[in-house]
Amino acid sequence: MKRAIVAYAFYYSEQNRIITQQMKQKPTLSLGIAILPVLVLVILLSVNVGVYGDDALSGSNQFILLLGGAVAALIGFRQHISYKEMLAQVAENLKSVTGAILILLFVGALAGTWLLSGIIPAMIYYGLQILHPTYFLAACIVICALISVATGSSWTTSATVGIALIGIGKAMGLPVGMIAGAVISGAYFGDKMSPLSDTTNLAPAMAGGELFAHIRYMSLTTIPTILVTLLVFLIIGFTQNTESVVQTDALLLAIKERFTINPLLFLAPIIVVIMIAKKTPPLVALLIGTLLGVLFALIFQQPLLALLANQDVVSWSETYKVIMDAITVSTTIETSNPLLNDLFQSGGMAGMLGTIWLIICAMVFGGIMGAIGALEAISAALLRWAKSTFQLFASTVASCLAINITASDQYLSIVVPGKMFDKAYRDRGLAPENLSRTLEDSGTVTSVLVPWNTCGAYQSGVLGVSVAEYFVYAIFNWLSPFTTLLYAAIGFKIKKLLH
Repeated sequence: MKRAIVAYAFYYSEQNRIITQQMKQKPTLSLGIAILPVLVLVILLSVNVGVYGDDALSGSNQFILLLGGAVAALIGFRQHISYKEMLAQVAENLKSVTGAILILLFVGALAGTWLLSGIIPAMIYYGLQILHPTYFLAACIVICALISVATGSSWTTSATVGIALIGIGKAMGLPVGMIAGAVISGAYFGDKMSPLSDTTNLAPAMAGGELFAHIRYMSLTTIPTILVTLLVFLIIGFTQNTESVVQTDALLLAIKERFTINPLLFLAPIIVVIMIAKKTPPLVALLIGTLLGVLFALIFQQPLLALLANQDVVSWSETYKVIMDAITVSTTIETSNPLLNDLFQSGGMAGMLGTIWLIICAMVFGGIMGAIGALEAISAALLRWAKSTFQLFASTVASCLAINITASDQYLSIVVPGKMFDKAYRDRGLAPENLSRTLEDSGTVTSVLVPWNTCGAYQSGVLGVSVAEYFVYAIFNWLSPFTTLLYAAIGFKIKKLLH
């Protein structure tokens, strides 16, 4: 046994020596050649988003990432790097995001059962009742934040409750840009902090981190930023003349007509939050949350289950189908109020496949870029320019903003800088949470501030308010990059790698 261990140790040492020697023999790329696949990628993505608009994430952007990987592979072949080496690096990259992909699938399952059980509708129901004319703008932030945390989608929040809040605020005589700014600030706070959000899952996947560690670390910048935003809107609210009293009875009635609303429904999210706080493995917490959603649907929503099964009385087999469809495929629950119908639908696990597909294609691009030495060349150039931690953070923020402006897509503002900067952060001994937080603080939230970005175009179209009108009032969105840069400048809460 001892001889076998010694022989294996010798073999392992010899393999490391050979790999190290091969790396030393690998030709070094110039910065111009190394960045060429990125430039091609950005140009093609800009064209693609211009043609497909909001539908670019459905698959065309993923193929563009593969084309970018093909350009990188051509450079690799020119540098005498074998196809096998590049494929091996892609495989390692894909292995690194296995956990993220599984979490995304469970997130889709959780969203489906929490809708079916009435958990998400209950959050909306009670949230809508905190409205008051004087505190309306602050209430907009709180309501949209709660709904966005529950659903993981700023787009859905804006397209449903956001529209209703715009109408209510206009009836009070408030400027629409001001209302839209409050709605967007709350919606994007929830989008950032929700484990159901695709961007919240995407950022740690690109940075090589873990979902709930990312959320905990991101709260250090996100919570102070939203508190400052709330304070500003509270001050604005006290200066506004809001005498109208607005009723939300129609929305509340539509929810109660379809769902059984009970405060006990909040037990499920409370249990999941406690589990997350106790550092329970994410897959375990999400699975238990999904099963609690199923249990609460059986307890509280039997009339709804019968309706969805097209039966007068709930049968076991049809109930099973309804629940499994909510978990895996889709669920759509119609109400008497059209404003709520878009909100009360979920794609289940299948709804996460677009983001999973994007991650896989990004790993192909990043794997080939790593195999040919392009990421090393880019990281080396960034490190030469970024003499300090602050400069590294600043260059990340600038890259995210540039991608949002040029490629016009928030997902790409996370994917491309995430793969480019990953090694640079690790080389400086910085934990991946630093990169994932910076990607969200500067990539996710600023996309809505660019009129031709898919997010900016979507929000302005849905809310009926131009980006120019709400830009100043989207305080949370433009303040977030400054907050993360402030932390970097003073060296506050900069997490180091554990050795």
